[in-house]
Amino acid sequence: MDRMVEQSDELPKRLRQCVDYVAANQDRIAFSTVAEMAEGAGVPPSAFMRFCQVFGFSGFSQMQRLFRESYAQRPDYATRLKKLRESGAGSPSALLAEFVEAGCLSLENLAKTIDPRTLDAATKTLAEANMVHIVGLRRAFSVASYFAYAFEKMNVPALLHDNVGRLGRHHAIRPGDAMIAITFAPYTAETVELADVARRAGAEVVAITDSVASPLRQITPLVLTVSEADFGDFRSLSATLSLAVALVVAVGSAARNQNGIS
Repeated sequence: MDRMVEQSDELPKRLRQCVDYVAANQDRIAFSTVAEMAEGAGVPPSAFMRFCQVFGFSGFSQMQRLFRESYAQRPDYATRLKKLRESGAGSPSALLAEFVEAGCLSLENLAKTIDPRTLDAATKTLAEANMVHIVGLRRAFSVASYFAYAFEKMNVPALLHDNVGRLGRHHAIRPGDAMIAITFAPYTAETVELADVARRAGAEVVAITDSVASPLRQITPLVLTVSEADFGDFRSLSATLSLAVALVVAVGSAARNQNGIS
């Protein structure tokens, strides 16, 4: 994933399409055929095979094995619950203690790794925007909803893109606007696509994600990386929500200062 991010700009158009599709659909590779992956990327199967070879694999099957191993490390919810029961950490108080510890580790890591310059630049971008668009689906939806709620309380113009009923609001994005895009592995294609639409529409994009391999890094340099510690393969959003609170307060304060509001 790191190599794909580093080399993407140097690749021909069709291979860049493969990079974008793989980055946004890592969970699909494990059980898809090369024809299905090529169709999703909008390229011929031969181009997808070439993509695999460019990154050092003998073909699609060898690359697929790598992603199958990664996919196998993310068990479903039933398996996660079974592991928790087997570990003896099934009582509510024991679970709470473990998740509190994981949350503390996440917060400590956030304090050590967040880039202050990127955070300052993201705050300035959002405070100066005519409208802040927000998108975060699946696990990130609660974070996106908080942003929308808090910005409304701060009198910061904001619009939540929730994809309810498949009703898109991308036509509302204008030059001078900004977007907060939130997604974690396996990255949500709709979030990545909307962030790309916003960028092409002339809006700035602030990304909140969990890895240097995130496809959002291809769209914007304003990337705030959050790594959440887990317990029993369950991850909370302690650090992500703390970052969201800090960003909301900073943006609200900066916007008030710009408007001369005490």
